[in-house]
Parts: sequence; C-alpha cells; structure tokens
Amino acid sequence: MRSKLLWFGVYLALVLAPLAVLLLEAEPPGTGFQWDLAIALGFAGLAMMGVQFVLTARFRRATAPFGIDIIYYFHRYLGGVILLTIVLHPVLLLTDSPDLVSWLNPLEAPWHMTAGVLSIVSLVTLLATSALRRQFHLAYEPWRVAHSLLAIAAVGLALAHMEGVQRYVANPWTHALWRAFALSLIASVVFVRIVRPWQLHRRPYRIVNRVAERGDAWTLTVEPIGHRGFEFQPGQFAWLTIGGSPFRMREHPFSFSSGPAPADGRLQFTIKELGDFTRTVGRVSIGTTAYVDGPYGAFTIDRHQAAGAVFVAGGIGVAPIMSMLRALANRGDRRPLLLFYAYRRRERLTFYEEIETLKTRLALTVVYLLEEPDEEWAGERGRITRELLARHLPPDDVHCQYFVCGPEAMTQAVERQLNALGVPMSRVHSELFQLV
Repeated sequence: MRSKLLWFGVYLALVLAPLAVLLLEAEPPGTGFQWDLAIALGFAGLAMMGVQFVLTARFRRATAPFGIDIIYYFHRYLGGVILLTIVLHPVLLLTDSPDLVSWLNPLEAPWHMTAGVLSIVSLVTLLATSALRRQFHLAYEPWRVAHSLLAIAAVGLALAHMEGVQRYVANPWTHALWRAFALSLIASVVFVRIVRPWQLHRRPYRIVNRVAERGDAWTLTVEPIGHRGFEFQPGQFAWLTIGGSPFRMREHPFSFSSGPAPADGRLQFTIKELGDFTRTVGRVSIGTTAYVDGPYGAFTIDRHQAAGAVFVAGGIGVAPIMSMLRALANRGDRRPLLLFYAYRRRERLTFYEEIETLKTRLALTVVYLLEEPDEEWAGERGRITRELLARHLPPDDVHCQYFVCGPEAMTQAVERQLNALGVPMSRVHSELFQLV
C-alpha cells in the first residue's frame, strides 16, 4: 500500500507541477476566474497527456505495485478525462471572449492557434480509433503505429501551441519546466522505441515447439538463444514478438502458461485464436525467431500469503492460472485449492486432461461450468453466479486469496459476486488480459 501511495503521489506531482509553476507568473491584465481556469485546464491536460507516455513505458518499479494491466486500464480510461480537460480549455476561452472564434479558421489564425486546434483533432482521432478499433475491425499492428504517431502529434502540437502563445511561459522557471517536460517525453519515446527494442534484439528466443490445445488454442514453447532467459512468477505475462524485429511494434501481451522457467530458460505461452495475429499462431514454423519482453504483472499467488486459494477462469483465462497450478504442483504444495473453470462446451476446456491429472498432485477441487452442455453433462450449467459460488466455496475461506481471469465482463461480474458474499476486495486479484 505504501508503494502504491508513493507512485500515486509521483503521478499527482507530475500533473500538478505545471500549475504550481504557473503561479510564479505575474497575473496578466484583463483576465478573470473563467479565463484563468481555462488556462489551468490547458496546462493540466497537456501534463496528463505527457504522463500517458510514461504510464505505458513499462517501467517495472513503477508498475509492480499495481500490476501493469491496471496501469494500462488507467491509461485507457484517463484518455476520456484528458479529452474533457483539453476541450474545456478552448470552450471556456471562447465563452469568455467570443471574438476569439475567428482564430479557429486556419486561414486567419496565428500558427500557434492552428497547432492547438490540430492537437485536439489528433487527440479526438486517437481516442475514437482506440474506442472503436474492434467495431471497425482495425488491424492491431497498423492501429498501434497510428496510435503512437497520433499521441506524439497531439503532445507535440500542444507544446508548439503553448510555446507560440508565450504569455504564460515567459518566466524562466516556467520556460525551463516545459523544456524539461518536452525533453523527458523525447527520452521516454527513445527508450521505448529504440533502447528497449535494441536490448530485446540482443536477447532473442526461438520457437522450439507448437502444440494444439482444446478451445482453438496453441501452446508455443520458446527457448533463449545465447543467454539464460529470465525468471518470472507464475501467473505473470510478457510481450511476445514472433518472426519480426522488435523495432517494428509487432509485440502482443500473453500470459505464461508454464511454471517458472527451468534451467534451460524455456517459456510457454498458450494463445487462443481470437484476433488478426492470434489466428496465425497455429502456422508458426519451428525455429522462428521470437523476442520476449517480460516479466510483467502482479497476478501471481507468490505475492500473496494465504492458507488456500480460489481460482476463477473463463476461457483462455485459464492460462495464467495454469502457470500457478503447475508451479504449486512442482513445489509439492498441499494447500487447499478450488478452481472454477467456465467455458461454452466441454470439448473446448483447454488443459482439461492436465487439470484432471493435477487433481492427484494437488489438494485441488475443480468445478467445471458449461454454457452449452451436452446431454451427458452432469456438472454445473450456465454462468458463474453468486449462488454457484456460495454453493462451492469452502466455509472457512476467510484466509483464501482469490484469482480471477477471463473476459472483462465475466471478471467484473465475479468481482461483484464475491463482494456480495463478503469477500474483501483486498483478497481478490484479477488479470485484465484485454489490454488494448
């Protein structure tokens, strides 16, 4: 908790610092509360846009207390707050001084005003394409390149707008702050797009095995080439690049399905055919070069002391849970474990046979739940409900930790149901695997 508060304080400091330095400026003549509020919103919005770059830079020390999936969700939903903040900036200025409306015409406006308008257009386009990417079937990799370029354009044009106005950056302290702000953004982009890919390029992997699994999934095994790989905690994930340079922005996040890496550094990822990239996984050739950026994530039983654990998996969300179960089995762990595993049909239950085997190696109870069961199915049916959880949860679960992974709607529903059953949210850990 202390580390979370520390990093949250750092975030607030980065966002509010421009406003604090703004107070060093002498108050311009002819301004009032609405005008000053508009200027403050503009500075705050620009600062938040810049910090968005840092949030997605995957700095492990900063993301570890929260889990990088939470950071990405915060990044996603903060986009709407930033847009509202930025749009209110010109709206308040125009309602305070209607004569400024002529500056919206690029043929009449000073260049820095046009830069400000284009910054807002870039931001709106960025958010619209992100929110509607799946609806418009935008391919992930081209969208990601466009997303990055639009983000750089939005911040760069906003900085140019602010520099051109000059009215609020004449003070040397304020000017130095924004110059440092701009340089830090450039450094962040250079690190993410050049330094980290270069580091990954020096530590390649190769595909050494490809196994078809139930539920249109594939397990890929990769081994390090010329290095020892890295250690990870069961349940974590990494960004995986297959058959391309790490500089080309073709990486995708996948959970480890294997237990912690053996001495040879091999890693396993179990990937379901869901999107434009994942549908090609079954055709990956053995020997293909891969790059692995990880580990990331806080979704792991190793970070939480507990007398027992309850796992809730939906579909391919079983992959990180399988990593934890395999690790616990390898360690000879005998704590009581309960797994709820939901899928549509029995034949699609990924890892079904191995889970049944793990029941003999662990103190593991499994509750399968099918939405479309066959006539012979004698298990649970439908979706995970509060009543189903209450029926199977152990009566002495006060010391259990809960791990939930699956589609976003299922994860949120299970969290509500557990909360309704009196489970403290501090003991519920979710992996939100749809990061983008």
